[in-house]
Amino acid sequence: MAVQYQDYYEVLGVGRDAEAKDIKAAYRKLARKWHPDLHTGKKKKDEAEEKFKQINEAYEVLSNPENREKYDRLGKNWRNGDNFTPPPDWGEGVRYYSAGDGDMGGFSDFFETLFGTGGRRTAGPDMGGYNSRPMRGQDIESEIEVTLEEAYHGGTRSLSLTSSKACSACQGRGIVDRGFCSRCGGTGSIPERKNLEVKIPPGVSEGSIIRLKNQGGEGYAGGTRGDLHLKVRISPHPIFTVKGSDLESEVVVMPEQAVIGDKISAATIDGNVNVTIPPGSHSGRKMRLKGKGMPKKGGGRGDHYLVVKIDIPQDLTEEEKQLYASLKDLRRK
Repeated sequence: MAVQYQDYYEVLGVGRDAEAKDIKAAYRKLARKWHPDLHTGKKKKDEAEEKFKQINEAYEVLSNPENREKYDRLGKNWRNGDNFTPPPDWGEGVRYYSAGDGDMGGFSDFFETLFGTGGRRTAGPDMGGYNSRPMRGQDIESEIEVTLEEAYHGGTRSLSLTSSKACSACQGRGIVDRGFCSRCGGTGSIPERKNLEVKIPPGVSEGSIIRLKNQGGEGYAGGTRGDLHLKVRISPHPIFTVKGSDLESEVVVMPEQAVIGDKISAATIDGNVNVTIPPGSHSGRKMRLKGKGMPKKGGGRGDHYLVVKIDIPQDLTEEEKQLYASLKDLRRK
């Protein structure tokens, strides 16, 4: 009997070389979008139900390596909607064990032509297979913004984030009473808000990763939780600019200090230090403070560069104005 070919990769919007995690992520996104309970009106609800069945059918096949391999044997030349007649040797399709109450129904003729009409799996789509074997939770990636002082000295930061945990209504299976769980949309997991105390190690740099073990997504069937990976972002500093492991800041001097030189106090990440302004310093001149920058990955520290900025005083006395006028006259001679 000829049936219409279905492109399961197209249904989930993934490529034929997609990895298991990408297939799972695509399924979860589409299952939430097209869950029938989220649509009102008979026409829209019927459309959502049909789409929801297609999405689950595609995931039934592509999430199982054995079924996916068999499906891929059809080749890449079949197009969605084309008539497909299976070869005689395809009669012994991969069949699921009988599941009784776990039967989700609604599978297409194309699906049953390939895989038979046996029972469906009882494990939900997020259980990762056709039995309840333990499965490690997903790793979660997020960002943490720290101050420059925290990046240098280290510290502790309170962090609130959303991860996922097994749905309590369906125990992570995605199925309740022969139908998909309405609370989690058939995905087996729900969002979880939690607060963490994150230790920031001294010397972290922009883009480095802080790994928090077992703080990621919840495992399934007794599997361990995944990890939480926090990518460090250093917030802008009012004084210092970070350039790799070096720091840079401005040091403001008066015209007379730039001309004849002086000793002034300048801020560094370690606190204020006394520096000498060489005579004849021009605006934009850089002075290097060796080893006063941020920690380097291989050990040691970068440098701190002070950029000279000459400021013009705004509150000159009459005597000071006369002195500047005298200086002007002298330079004209």
